[in-house]
Amino acid sequence: MTTNMQASGGQTPPVPERPETTTTTRNGNGNGNGTGDDVDRATVKPRDKGRRNRLVKHVILIVFGLIMLYPLLWMLVSSLRPNDEIFRLTGLVLTTFEVSNYVDGWNALRSPFGHYMINSMIVVLGSIVGNLVSCSLAAYAFARLRFRKRSVLFAIMLMTIMLPIHVVIVPQYIIFSELGWVNTFVPLILPKLLATDAFFVFLMIQFIRGLPRELDEAARIDGCGHFKIFSKIILPLMLPALATTTIFTFIWTWNDFFSQLIYLTDPEMYTVPVALRSFVDSTATSSWGSLFAMSIVSLLPIFLVFLFGQKYLVKGIATTGGK
Repeated sequence: MTTNMQASGGQTPPVPERPETTTTTRNGNGNGNGTGDDVDRATVKPRDKGRRNRLVKHVILIVFGLIMLYPLLWMLVSSLRPNDEIFRLTGLVLTTFEVSNYVDGWNALRSPFGHYMINSMIVVLGSIVGNLVSCSLAAYAFARLRFRKRSVLFAIMLMTIMLPIHVVIVPQYIIFSELGWVNTFVPLILPKLLATDAFFVFLMIQFIRGLPRELDEAARIDGCGHFKIFSKIILPLMLPALATTTIFTFIWTWNDFFSQLIYLTDPEMYTVPVALRSFVDSTATSSWGSLFAMSIVSLLPIFLVFLFGQKYLVKGIATTGGK
């Protein structure tokens, strides 16, 4: 082609020069004059800052956790010390290992300490059954049924949450005393069968409201009444809320001291909190080592219940009211 062009008297067109290309990387501000090192530093700094923030948060949480656990750890260590060293040493290092506190504490009262744990277990199991049955029925009624004055009754039920137990304990004691039920477990279990724990009623109401009503309508088309809808459909779906109610009822009833102290006067009927009080004598020398030892023993059921039921507790609270 070049020969033909020269032969025809034409000139070869100049070849355009290629412009020099420079590789530029935009920096964090979006400008084109940055370098790769700027980008690396811009991405590394936020990561390092986030890691430092997480590290500081974890350190603070660990410190506060140790501060909150210190009384429990001190009680555990004190249960293995002689009585003369309990209040003299505030550290967590054991100089002596006194296992006799557990043996003496188990047999220190009129009956073995296991007898009082059985009494507490009877009250706890009765309270759990009462709350599960009565509170679930009341919650279904408020969440699904339509009846007159429902809103008024629901508001009254919520107001009882703010009512202190010290306000109602006197009239309750008079009623139970007239019925001859004082110094029995009936005053501690019977109120649970009447849905008196408004907190659990409200918890279950919010859970049931999160269940689709189409399930009720489908069951009603199949000929189910309210009882079958409740027992066959709603109740199986309420397992997280029921588990939450069970765990809270166990912990609150096991630790209840005031009500059990009021209604139980016979030492043979004492529960664990009232029996622990018997170790402290204002007129004689108190057996602090035995008291701390039996306090550790009394905490074991609560620890086990919370350990194995933690996931159900979190799930029940997290899904309550969820749509």
